[in-house]
Amino acid sequence: MVLVTGGASGLGLGMATAMAAHGAAIVLACRRLETGEPAAADLREAGHDVRCVRCDVTSADDLRAAVDAAVATHGRLDCMVHNAIAPPGGPTLIQDVAQDQWDAMLATAVRAPFEGARAAHPHLRDAGGSMILMTSSAGMEGSASLPVYAMVKAAQRSMAKGLAVEWGTDGIRVNCIAPVAVTPAMERAYGQNPVLQERLLKRTPLGRIGDPVDDVGPAAVFLASDMARFVTGQTLVVDGGGFLGL
Repeated sequence: MVLVTGGASGLGLGMATAMAAHGAAIVLACRRLETGEPAAADLREAGHDVRCVRCDVTSADDLRAAVDAAVATHGRLDCMVHNAIAPPGGPTLIQDVAQDQWDAMLATAVRAPFEGARAAHPHLRDAGGSMILMTSSAGMEGSASLPVYAMVKAAQRSMAKGLAVEWGTDGIRVNCIAPVAVTPAMERAYGQNPVLQERLLKRTPLGRIGDPVDDVGPAAVFLASDMARFVTGQTLVVDGGGFLGL
């Protein structure tokens, strides 16, 4: 049983779709049921065991409730994927970052996985499960145009490494995925930064931008499954070779 935050669209829905196709029961934790429930309904129509729960990841209470709902429905929690994040906005110098943007990034990408991990821990321990955090190569090499995004993504990698050590004795694995894929968020980023698409394609040896289901989804399936039973504290970069710094 897998709980995916930000599961209504984009990377979250792509990973959920791939995991469901491999037999996992899925709970999509979504801020808006009006977008999350149709996504869950489409997957149910395709024959998968998927439901949606409302969850604003900036609320620790909502995260605990989402975890509790998943466990109440399925009796266990095998994997939690933290994918939700506030929109990073367009290119911005650090001195020009608005306070509400900084607060939103911290709330969704630092405090939310922290609170989610605390809520999920006892259930992941019982199941011998895993946690996956969605990070970015920006968290490894920095970003002059998106400094706040780079900072919170670096914090997620640090969190994954710390939890891998802390939770290892509980049989829980914690890893990151650093993807580049065509999503609604990426399309918005293209609009805010007209040179972004060309720059990404130029730096990508495979010459294309990834797909949330077919390219990023299998990485999530691998890390959540027993195929990755001896992998923890790592970042799997799924970007066609654009970042080669590991």
